Amino acid sequence: MKQKPYLALDDVKRIAAAAEAEALKNQWAVSIAIVDDGGHLLWLQRLDGAAAISAQIAPAKAHTAALGRRESKVYEDMINQGRVSFLSAPGLSGLLEGGVPVMVDGFCVGAVGVSGVKSSEDAQIARAGIAALG
Repeated sequence: MKQKPYLALDDVKRIAAAAEAEALKNQWAVSIAIVDDGGHLLWLQRLDGAAAISAQIAPAKAHTAALGRRESKVYEDMINQGRVSFLSAPGLSGLLEGGVPVMVDGFCVGAVGVSGVKSSEDAQIARAGIAALG
């Protein structure tokens, strides 16, 4: 039987702390979500001043990135390039930039989704969180 890595609670806390630090450094009020490889929520944090809707969007972006094993921006780009039928993909609602998969040894072990500022800045925060894993 094959074995694969997974996100432990310690890993989740490190990702969350680094993502929060990146957001605070830039004075960005966001929500940060971390999911496992099945898109199940492990962490949700809404920083002071973040819009309420961001706490819905961040987990959706993370879910999409985890299940697709690619950044959620890929789906946004597909739709923007005219493949609007992808909007009907079952179970995916975070089809916006800001969801980034966590890859370890070639395995997707989860994803980070961020919402609250420009999409590229959301992704920047997510990547900063993931970078904390080393």
